[in-house]
Amino acid sequence: MSDASVANTLRRPRAARKTSSAAAQPMAVDPGSVSIDTTYLESLLGYNARRAALAVIGVFLQRMAPYGLRPVDFSVLTLIAHNPGITSRQICAALDILPPNLVGMIKALDKRGLIERRTHPTDRRAQGLHLSPEGKKLQKSAQGTATKLESDVASRLSADELDTLKSLLRRVYLP
Repeated sequence: MSDASVANTLRRPRAARKTSSAAAQPMAVDPGSVSIDTTYLESLLGYNARRAALAVIGVFLQRMAPYGLRPVDFSVLTLIAHNPGITSRQICAALDILPPNLVGMIKALDKRGLIERRTHPTDRRAQGLHLSPEGKKLQKSAQGTATKLESDVASRLSADELDTLKSLLRRVYLP
């Protein structure tokens, strides 16, 4: 067998070429004219939870962009703000984050000057995490923004409905 024929047998097969004839082209369908049945998906907890989360996260990303915070960054800063001296291990447990993933986040927050690492008072092997003065200011502003955006995205729910929804969701993910 020649080198060229060996090379040809080793190549991936090519897909058939598309023709330019009108008969070969699919008909354009107006998306508004077709009814999509999502009944089964809407019966699933995960589908509804994910759709709600996507709606909230979309607004969150927009409103937190000025702070340079992603949802997980905001969560980490908030845990540190409300639990001065918290350890990385405790953050991982509270947010269900793997330690290697948290290491980079902590480094980035430290590099931005938002947190301080201090010797833990009871465990000399651990470091307690605290917000720096700049971190406190940023977290306080971001928390105000988060509170407002939660109110905005949940505006179609009454206060009682929102409390019930949060309570039911916690029952799904907490032991």
